Amino acid sequence: MDKEITAVIIDDESLGRQIVRKYLSEHNYIRVLAECSNGFEGVKKINELNPDLVFLDIQMPKLNGFEMLELLDKPPAIIFTTAYDQYAIKAFEVNAADYLLKPFSSGRFEEALEKAKYQLKNTSRQGNIIKDLIRHNQDSVEYLERIVVKDGPKIHIIPVESVRYIEAQDDYVMIHSAEGKLLKQRTMKYFEEHLDPADFLRIHRSYIVAIPLIKKIELIEKETYKLFLDDGTGLPVSKSGYEKLKNILN
Repeated sequence: MDKEITAVIIDDESLGRQIVRKYLSEHNYIRVLAECSNGFEGVKKINELNPDLVFLDIQMPKLNGFEMLELLDKPPAIIFTTAYDQYAIKAFEVNAADYLLKPFSSGRFEEALEKAKYQLKNTSRQGNIIKDLIRHNQDSVEYLERIVVKDGPKIHIIPVESVRYIEAQDDYVMIHSAEGKLLKQRTMKYFEEHLDPADFLRIHRSYIVAIPLIKKIELIEKETYKLFLDDGTGLPVSKSGYEKLKNILN
């Protein structure tokens, strides 16, 4: 007899939730703890109920499946359910057990369940398999349109156009935006790669700035420069950062 697995279903379409629930009804060892119609509710339920497995739609309004996963305290095994196949590689990047392309058959659903059960039993081995898949399937970089930050119980969605600058803070970054400042557990390298270089530039190992907000650059002492934003904020500029600024601002 299979060990009980607890699950949560998250999909903004009721038909999507019904199909998953229908296929799961044939497995009495899987107990559905909750169904959610949006990402905000999904984050709350996962953190509250701590399920073993989540069936997660990707394309949802306000908060998509990938943004949701960033906000989880303890991510469970994930089976993505989506109508869009361009997310397959990204699904493996976040250690998804499987990726179901809608509409999917009961047979394909069974395969996904088997993979999820395997992952729940062999987390380290499955993690290595996924890393190998990522290495052989480098996804093209998509530029961010928004940044999602969890601040205690609150979830903030920051439009990229409101970001003024990003500052390194050990294993975190401080995002300074028009709405204030928020801490996020991401690397500077991640933001350097995922912010549009037409709008953002890394001027120092600790700073990325919004190019349209740059007001002036001043020489402080020999080969030491400081950049000033439109609100008077001064930020240090490294030697390589200054060269990049010269090329961009000409």
